[in-house]
Amino acid sequence: MSAAPGRSQASSHRSPQGEGTPVTDSVLSAQGLVMKFGGITATNKVTLDLQKGARHALIGPNGAGKTTLINLLTGVLQPTEGKIFLEGQDITRLAPYQRVRRGMVRTFQINQLFDSLTPLETLAMTVSQQQGLGGKWWQALGARRDVTERSEQLLEQFHLTAQMAQPTRVLAYGKRRLLEIAIALACQPRVLLLDEPVAGVPAGEREELLQTVAALPAEVSILLIEHDMDLVFSFAKRMTVLVNGTVLTEGDPDEIASDSRVKAVYLGHGDEINDAMEVAGATRDEAQ
Repeated sequence: MSAAPGRSQASSHRSPQGEGTPVTDSVLSAQGLVMKFGGITATNKVTLDLQKGARHALIGPNGAGKTTLINLLTGVLQPTEGKIFLEGQDITRLAPYQRVRRGMVRTFQINQLFDSLTPLETLAMTVSQQQGLGGKWWQALGARRDVTERSEQLLEQFHLTAQMAQPTRVLAYGKRRLLEIAIALACQPRVLLLDEPVAGVPAGEREELLQTVAALPAEVSILLIEHDMDLVFSFAKRMTVLVNGTVLTEGDPDEIASDSRVKAVYLGHGDEINDAMEVAGATRDEAQ
């Protein structure tokens, strides 16, 4: 790869104005993020730029600091150093809900759902809140046709129409994952952070979820955090590898797959990366 040893390719995308200034064509930009917990540095001067319409994956072994970085980007944690920009605006000190209002939405590794509500009720509540109707929660479901229509569109898009009236607690785990992503999309994000969307999903339910993720709107910029290499290499156009809280390298899938340092980090799992690349390539050929 073209990056010099110890230096991330991400640095080549920085603005000539210097560190701390967002890249002009980035929708989300993290600049020199540091997160310290006492004497432990969990995030070490991470710079990451998410381009408009991106399909960008963040990968790394367990303990690499991926979730800490996402918590920094979304405001769950406040960085010890560094800045975060969303569409050119400094959001470093904004609360999570303020970032959602500005168009940054995330999903979680563990479902965050109301078990007693149905998918239709859940989405109607989310759409109502997004449209500024949260204070009218007492109105009967269906009182506003635009809310119902948008909810039904999301149910169809995420293959949940047949389950729309079932309590969420009885849904198959893959369907719960789909509902969570549908909720995120109902918030009309410009940036969507998908935190391990297929984690824990049984093999028989994965294909539907993978296809749905691939079909997400092109105008939504997506940062995917995932261990599943089949999903990563079939989805991502650009990838960042995080190791011990530091960016090891960044590049397109071909560059990442051929990087000996990346294979070494995965402790012998280079074959898994190569296999995932072959599957992704075959899938692209079939689509063409």
